[in-house]
Amino acid sequence: MSDATSPLRVLSPVSGTALPLDTVPDPVFSQSMVGPGVAVHPEPGQEGGQEGVQDAVSPIAGTLVKLHPHAFVVMAPDHRRGVLVHLGIDTVQLAGEGFTLLAAEGDELEAGAPVVRWSPGTVAAQGRPSVVPVVALDASADALSDAADGAVEHGDPLFTWA
Repeated sequence: MSDATSPLRVLSPVSGTALPLDTVPDPVFSQSMVGPGVAVHPEPGQEGGQEGVQDAVSPIAGTLVKLHPHAFVVMAPDHRRGVLVHLGIDTVQLAGEGFTLLAAEGDELEAGAPVVRWSPGTVAAQGRPSVVPVVALDASADALSDAADGAVEHGDPLFTWA
């Protein structure tokens, strides 16, 4: 079990291209208002299946403390570090359309456990960016290291939170 002094390895919840958070077309994320992190730009249709449907997985082991169709927060076992995964930008306006919940608030998750099934291509087809900000909530920018840059698969290391 990790504590607040041990580094927390945060994994990519989706497959795509990891880029700096400032590439996200939303100032809440690009200006790190809720915390620093990494953006993953999924390739529509990248994974097999209908319309490029893929599962967004938990980036860390912990408790699923918030769950919406378009976003979720997993709290680390230390109860001090939470990671936000936001599936696309302005996707709250889709009212859950195109998203299937695979877990429930309060669930204890292993890193890599499926949380939401979604289609980045469907999000993009509805005129919304399908980028996935992965944010270390309320962390300082210097708390993150080893940020991924380039191609990642879900479950690959995305950054380390000291």
